Amino acid sequence: MAGHTEQSIVIDAPFQLVWDITNDVANWTELFTEYAGAEITERDGDTVTFRLTMHPDENGKVWSWVSQRRADLANREVHAHRVETGPFEYMKIYWSYRDEPDGGVRMTWIQDFHMKPTAPVDDQQMVDRLNTNSPIQLNVIKKKIETLAGATTHKTVARGDIAPNRRRGAEIRVVLGPATVGATTGFLGVAVVEPGECVAEHYHPYSEEFLYVIAGTLTVDLDDEPVVVPADSG
Repeated sequence: MAGHTEQSIVIDAPFQLVWDITNDVANWTELFTEYAGAEITERDGDTVTFRLTMHPDENGKVWSWVSQRRADLANREVHAHRVETGPFEYMKIYWSYRDEPDGGVRMTWIQDFHMKPTAPVDDQQMVDRLNTNSPIQLNVIKKKIETLAGATTHKTVARGDIAPNRRRGAEIRVVLGPATVGATTGFLGVAVVEPGECVAEHYHPYSEEFLYVIAGTLTVDLDDEPVVVPADSG
């Protein structure tokens, strides 16, 4: 016996926005209500390995595991599986994104799994849990993305209006993005890097990144070679 679930929802937003938001694993704690932590541990092309940590369950237990997912933009699908299987013998997940005739994107989740004999629930009980929880999470995702898609493109913000993000090691404020002005095809941020600070290595799978130094100097690691970028250059 094995477990199988399939859930889908139509999101009234451009495909690229739906794809970018739902595949930004590092920010899944802001997209899903069930995750307390999402940590990228490795990237290799379109494949990402990451650790997810859930909020405590009804018994106070915190579940955490490592998964790996491969995003296939050309075919608009994602294949994932648990590396640390925990109570599962295996867990395989498939996401697909399809344009709807009347507009919007249908995002579908398919989960195939089998529980270990020592697991606290059997296959059918896990099916029931997922069939209860998945629609809740899909609706949360739908509302958040549709809110971003509906943001006016004429909105303006100042750097001081945006809370700084220091998760990468320096003060970064996103001025142009989905959450600030509803942008779906452009991204712009301002970083303040104090002496001795650095921005952690990260990855942009579907876009290029350009840096322009306004003041001071910045040392950039290019293919393991330090390159000093002075002010008024990029």
